[in-house]
Amino acid sequence: MQPLNFPKFSFRFKNSENKVSIFDVVRKKFMILQPEEWVRQHCVRYLMDEKNYPLSLINVEKELFINNLKKRYDIVVFNTRGNVHLIVECKAPQIEIDQSTFDQIARYNLTLKAKYLMVTNGLQHYYCQMDFEKESYVFLKDIPEYERNEV
Repeated sequence: MQPLNFPKFSFRFKNSENKVSIFDVVRKKFMILQPEEWVRQHCVRYLMDEKNYPLSLINVEKELFINNLKKRYDIVVFNTRGNVHLIVECKAPQIEIDQSTFDQIARYNLTLKAKYLMVTNGLQHYYCQMDFEKESYVFLKDIPEYERNEV
């Protein structure tokens, strides 16, 4: 897998039937190592190791319904009150991040109501803070570190 624009993290791998898998600490199982999964696992470790978000508040690859359509988010981080704090949309490194990527995460956020959004292909990262009153988002240099009392 290609190097990504994240700090270096160590991962557990296994090879079975000529397929390499990576251990997902959130789902507690090995996942087939695809380019998007490589980005997702780096992002999870970034949130835990660099931004200090507890593993217990991170959720990966769950279904949600938007306009009666079944969708799957990549990563959601909850606050200690159980509300969605951050949504992360991961793309494979070869996928260019464009307006459609932001439209996708914005649609998810109509349902999830996260305060922060992150979009990444592992090489480029974009961070936003929602302004619900103006129905817009403001770009940030980074997402904030975990604060226990965040609401």
